[in-house]
Amino acid sequence: MTPLVEMRDISIAFGGVKAVDNVSVDLHAGEVVGLLGHNGAGKSTLIKILSGAYPKDSGEIRINGEAVEIHNPRDARALNIETIYQTLALADNLEAASNLFLGRELTTAFGFVDDDAMEAETRKIMGRLNPNFQKFKDPVKALSGGQRQSVAIARAVYFNAKILIMDEPTAALGPQETKMVAELIGELKKQGIGIFLISHDIHDVMDLCDRVSVMKNGQLVGTEKVEDVTDDEILAMIILGKRPKRT
Repeated sequence: MTPLVEMRDISIAFGGVKAVDNVSVDLHAGEVVGLLGHNGAGKSTLIKILSGAYPKDSGEIRINGEAVEIHNPRDARALNIETIYQTLALADNLEAASNLFLGRELTTAFGFVDDDAMEAETRKIMGRLNPNFQKFKDPVKALSGGQRQSVAIARAVYFNAKILIMDEPTAALGPQETKMVAELIGELKKQGIGIFLISHDIHDVMDLCDRVSVMKNGQLVGTEKVEDVTDDEILAMIILGKRPKRT
């Protein structure tokens, strides 16, 4: 099958230092690919090229087999690429529906904000993603970490994300909250959404991802199927830059 995303020989330098050096990764529909590496390994920079935050210096990006140019986040959104940053970018004082439609509010025929329609749509998308979510009237600052993550994911999916970039989605979450996020990711996979998941946590990656791509010093160490590698082999890739030896 043609991958949803192909990033081929991507490079970018800042002040003469190559932050990403000739890196190639891909992502298929309904797949989660984890990006691992120490701080400064280049994983966040690589993904910011896909999200439109940085323009690449060289290389090629293909979406559904077609070469594309991504100059800014608007270009990325037009290609159904959505990013959920660790900060989640939610307005704490607003409830779920207002956050879901922030900047893209539904209006009545008379041009007024249609709160009822926005809540109805929010209940519909939450029913698909997280049926246990009930706090539709509460400001999001009153929600748990996992529930806040649900709102951020629902916003991306409602606006037709086909490619989702998730930055440390379980950071600072407890076991129950982490389980909720894992269930959300499972639901997104079923809907054919491809996910790049940036993480520092090997256990996260082993639990949530189908494949893992490890970066070190701006270069790709390698990409492995999660089922084919151990935690120690992944650690060796991160720390030593060595791929597992296969007999």
